[in-house]
Amino acid sequence: MTIAPALENLGWSPFFSDQIAASEADLVPIRITSVHRDRLDGTDGTTPIDLVLQANERTGSFAVGDWVLANPLSGLIERPLDRLSLIKRRTGDGSWQLSGANIDTLFIVTSCNGDFNDARLERYLALANQAEIRPVVVLTKADTTDDAEAFRTRAAALQRDLDIVITDPRQPSAVAALAPWCGLGQTVALVGSSGVGKSTLVNTLAGSGLAAPQLTGGIREADAKGRHTTTARSLHPIAGGGWVMDTPGIRTLHISEMADGLDKVFAEITELAEQCKFRNCTHAHEPGCAVQAALADGRIDPERFSRWQKLLVENDSGTQTEVGASSKRPAPRRKR
Repeated sequence: MTIAPALENLGWSPFFSDQIAASEADLVPIRITSVHRDRLDGTDGTTPIDLVLQANERTGSFAVGDWVLANPLSGLIERPLDRLSLIKRRTGDGSWQLSGANIDTLFIVTSCNGDFNDARLERYLALANQAEIRPVVVLTKADTTDDAEAFRTRAAALQRDLDIVITDPRQPSAVAALAPWCGLGQTVALVGSSGVGKSTLVNTLAGSGLAAPQLTGGIREADAKGRHTTTARSLHPIAGGGWVMDTPGIRTLHISEMADGLDKVFAEITELAEQCKFRNCTHAHEPGCAVQAALADGRIDPERFSRWQKLLVENDSGTQTEVGASSKRPAPRRKR
């Protein structure tokens, strides 16, 4: 099918149009722009649409950014389309929470202050990698430090070839700084702890395209932690092109079924692990362990190695951990 400009600007592509059967030609593609407890909002690129669920459907089955086929008269959703990408996370009861779909780039926002937490950022990177979404670390509040470049260096050590941007979310210059990932039809999402400037950045990127500005909150000076401001997920047009998705601050990010994502974050370790003498090496005491050799000669950072082990245990065991929290769990044994 020929792609209308309005749909193309919304992120529609042949990946989605190829899913439509000839018998569905009378249905219209709608992209979900917000998910509420009892309703879904969407758009066809020109007009907001109130979507209607099938009798047996629940809003929790849909994510902001999803594409659906709907009846053009009633707005009834006939069926969802397959996703290019999906960010999801385990909740406390073990169920999956869908955070966003069909995202091209994930802006991982953190501050150049006490909020910067290597372990937390590694979790966000694993989340992006597992979903096959390009991660970009956005460093904010550079005015609160005398050496913002030191934070860039720390971030660069977390994953190979990682894009890092230092910007002030309050300034229009943030739009230009993030423009390489915000072109027409591109969808970006923001994650990060509360108070780092996510909602401010959404407001800046969306400009006049944001019907109701996102509430913003400050940082508690005592511990550099923020107050929750965003409580729902929503999709907004970016001034000049693209779409931005805001999400609530995530206090608990459980690592589960993210083995591939972790391998990419800790590539300097996982590549060496393949060179160990024993296939089931625990990297603790075995002879011929390439990882222990790298630890001994300084090629691997011991703290990063410890965080890698902790995340492997969590991924394999289903243990829930608060983002950035410390842990005294024993060293894990990698399942191979």
